[in-house]
Amino acid sequence: MEMNKRERLLAAGIDLDSALERMMGNEALLERFLNRFLDDPNYGMLAAAVESGDAEGALTASHTLKGVCGNLSMQRLFDLLTRQVAALRAGDFAAAREMMPQISQAYAEVTDAIRG
Repeated sequence: MEMNKRERLLAAGIDLDSALERMMGNEALLERFLNRFLDDPNYGMLAAAVESGDAEGALTASHTLKGVCGNLSMQRLFDLLTRQVAALRAGDFAAAREMMPQISQAYAEVTDAIRG
């Protein structure tokens, strides 16, 4: 992986060492999974569910996206989604909604870094 891309991914909150460990050191495999992340529909589903007030849909999308981010060591986004899932499970939709600007920012940083 080129140094410039590596630095962008690290700056976006991706723990590359951890992600590469999961991929048994295979950088090409990691890059393939990162590129697949760009097509994952769960962020869009989360945003739509929050916008429409669908707490159940938001929980499903947030939880699924959290899992994907965890597997790819997208630590900043994973941490935000973990907090959002906890709020949704506690029935605090308002708190979950208030987190969307931070989640959207972290998501944009990650996707921009991947697209590079």
